[in-house]
Amino acid sequence: MLREVTATRYIAPLREGGSLPGLVEADDRITYVVKFAGAGQGRKTLVAEAICGRLARLLGLRVPGLVTVRIDPVLGLGEPDPQVQDLLKASGGLNLGVDYLSGALGFDSLAYAVDPLEAGRIVWFDAWVGNVDRSWRNPNMLVWQGDLWLIDHGATMIWHHNWPTAGTAATRPYDASDHALAPFAPDIASAAADLAPRITPDLLAEATADVPDAWLADEAGFAGPDEVREAYASALLARAATIHEHITPGRPSGRPAPSSGWLPAGPAATGEGV
Repeated sequence: MLREVTATRYIAPLREGGSLPGLVEADDRITYVVKFAGAGQGRKTLVAEAICGRLARLLGLRVPGLVTVRIDPVLGLGEPDPQVQDLLKASGGLNLGVDYLSGALGFDSLAYAVDPLEAGRIVWFDAWVGNVDRSWRNPNMLVWQGDLWLIDHGATMIWHHNWPTAGTAATRPYDASDHALAPFAPDIASAAADLAPRITPDLLAEATADVPDAWLADEAGFAGPDEVREAYASALLARAATIHEHITPGRPSGRPAPSSGWLPAGPAATGEGV
């Protein structure tokens, strides 16, 4: 289960995304980017963030740490922005907190290179969890302390918006032609050989255990939160073995594939934090 903290101060909204996440300070004196349960995308976004964040870390990918953030609706009473007030009032209880990577830069493929092995692992992971939001238009990756970090997994496992379709998720294709890492000739075969055997019922049980019962309660068609967790695990387990066979690859840029890191021109990306 994710560690729980309590919000003590709302700092500022982050208006880059449609869900209006916000910077929040908690009682552990750490600043988090909070994804709110009362946002329009709903609690399934938080479920996807929690499960995929844990899975990525278990597979050795870099993802900021996650916590649950308990919010008292009165936190928003002093906010001048009515939209923020309404969001905080609607988000009483548990929300998702993401470690704030201060000083991080937004990924730009023209400024930062990713070697084919790392690119392949990320593309394989995104295909496995059905991430539809890692395109060159919106990479949802940051460069922090010289390394590539993955953020924003709310648009994954789209079958959970229509559970009767989850049975066909195992062979649902994944188009990586628009993926932000397509220019780096991702080595998907090596990624599949390494990662697919590591997808076990125990690993999936560990990841789904991170989701609070409150985010899984009253899910239509299920007897309770544990049954929903089993449904996530079942869909992901079935998809892992052969997803590499259903990936449409992108076209490499034709540039040499250097080791990961800043290209000679130096950092060109802008933006900060997550």
